[in-house]
Amino acid sequence: MSMLKSSVGRKVIMAVTGLILLLFITGHVLGNMSLFAGPDGINAYAVHLRDLGPLLWVVRLVMLVVFVVHIWMGISLTLENKGARPVAYTQKVNQKTSFAAETMIISGLVILVFVIYHLLNFTLHAVGVPAGTGELVDAAGRFDVYTMVVTSFKQMKLNVLLYIVGMVFLFLHVSHGFQSWIQTLGWNNTRTLPGFTKLSKLYAFVVALA
Repeated sequence: MSMLKSSVGRKVIMAVTGLILLLFITGHVLGNMSLFAGPDGINAYAVHLRDLGPLLWVVRLVMLVVFVVHIWMGISLTLENKGARPVAYTQKVNQKTSFAAETMIISGLVILVFVIYHLLNFTLHAVGVPAGTGELVDAAGRFDVYTMVVTSFKQMKLNVLLYIVGMVFLFLHVSHGFQSWIQTLGWNNTRTLPGFTKLSKLYAFVVALA
């Protein structure tokens, strides 16, 4: 609990939870890329996830806790920084601060809304899914995830727009977040920082594109 009382401790917690989220995003993207293998690829992947049974729900619960803690730390640190600087500067002190860094709290909140929509969309089939596609099965008797996803994007133009917006903000957040957790944990220096900055942008671009 002592880590929660210091800004350094909260930054470490946010960095660690951020790393866990990055690993989850990587796995999620790799799994979703099976969509490009056609119906059999993504449908078989969906069955594999369901076969995990209770373990899948344990992972979901852990990720939910990690996600909530990450958001909590982010908001807490943002409010603390604003409280420490009650009067806005008349001029920008650090001109090198990137747009992604300045909008981390905004991009984070947009991602939160996007994640909720994503779950309602393709997990619960509550919104953004054409009628009937949430109950389709393929020739092997498996839930037809492929048809649901493809049809949703073809028929629901708003879906396309929302996912594009979500990926843009994901790119912004991850491009700075990837670099930040390395810096917070003290794994970089002035020599390696440019390389890590490029790597973070490349990783964020690949994740958002995929």
